[in-house]
Amino acid sequence: MKILIVDDHALVREGLGQVLAGMYPRLQLLHAGTGANAIDMLLPHRDINLVLLDYHLPDMNGLEVLRQMGRIQPSLVVLMISGSTTLQLIQMALKDGAAGFVTKTGNTDDLLDAINQVLGGEIYIPHELRPLVNAGKAAKVQALSRRQEAVLRGLLDGHTNREIAGKLLVSEETVKTHVSAILRYFDADNRTQAVRAAASYAFRVGE
Repeated sequence: MKILIVDDHALVREGLGQVLAGMYPRLQLLHAGTGANAIDMLLPHRDINLVLLDYHLPDMNGLEVLRQMGRIQPSLVVLMISGSTTLQLIQMALKDGAAGFVTKTGNTDDLLDAINQVLGGEIYIPHELRPLVNAGKAAKVQALSRRQEAVLRGLLDGHTNREIAGKLLVSEETVKTHVSAILRYFDADNRTQAVRAAASYAFRVGE
């Protein structure tokens, strides 16, 4: 497991690193204190499994970093972290490709839950904000992740799980997990139903 922690506070990076080290015995940690430094790490480390990205960085905000990372590595799983959390910020982060959003006011269990969910192909929203999301019927917040969109494009093109896995450089089991998430998203019983339901949505995939 290789995780990149992006935060301009060394103590925060070290604290997160200690928590993650207890969770993943064979963890390889990468650290970046600026957005530019984080972006530069993507090319030499194409095997990063997860990025923990702080929203407030000294050189650019997390959304800009997120967008640039998406252009370099579209299937990268990024979990946004911020001390200031609003529904609009969560919507913007997920729209720009984040797999989830974690508040700095949360506890360790919240973080580990978020990591497990996004690595499993799910979208993570903080527990305390879920009622607000549901009350506002914010469908955009519950959109597919960038990786799920990539799998959906493969389904729309008629590719098999193995073909999609080869194109995205992930395991076939990972693709199956994302397909299951896509089926739940479209309330479909099988791939054919999901593809039909996605016909109109597909024009917005990857925007």
